[in-house]
Amino acid sequence: MSLGIDLLRHGETVSGGSFRGSIDDALTEQGWAQMRAAVVAGEWDVLVSSTLQRCARFAEVLAAQRNLALELDADLQELHFGDWEGRTALQLMDTSARELGLFWEDPYAFTPPGGESLLQFESRVLSALARIARRHAGRRVLLVTHGGVIRLLVARARRLPREQLMQVEVAHGALLHLQVDADLSLRER
Repeated sequence: MSLGIDLLRHGETVSGGSFRGSIDDALTEQGWAQMRAAVVAGEWDVLVSSTLQRCARFAEVLAAQRNLALELDADLQELHFGDWEGRTALQLMDTSARELGLFWEDPYAFTPPGGESLLQFESRVLSALARIARRHAGRRVLLVTHGGVIRLLVARARRLPREQLMQVEVAHGALLHLQVDADLSLRER
């Protein structure tokens, strides 16, 4: 049985445009507004969210407002960027331009110093997706998560080569729609 899953990226955060990864920063008022606007017309049976507050706080409010079940899953957290966490791409251009370029060209081939590899990240995200698909087959699921998680799932749905992962655009508060088939293959809907 397949599963329709909507992917909602958290809104703007107080840390701005830095590599946030596992930094547990809050949403700005604009971030809350972005997310509220994205879900106005949506209908779901269950919400599943990353445990980081930039996702979880909004998911908790939405679940309470709509009387929906909410599950928090740490495997849906953003890629851990190691030594790059809290730094912007502009800051990294001053100190680590070559490494940043390697990461943007193929994040599977280059891991930020002290960070999580894309293979580890992919494994935990796909494990979470498999659990969600098993538990909620046939239901409408809203997944509140991060740009990297959504980018990974959308790239798989589009069958993109891994070098093109970073070309998938996911704005703050973006809502995307995927279908998860019984074999866990993904496609856009």
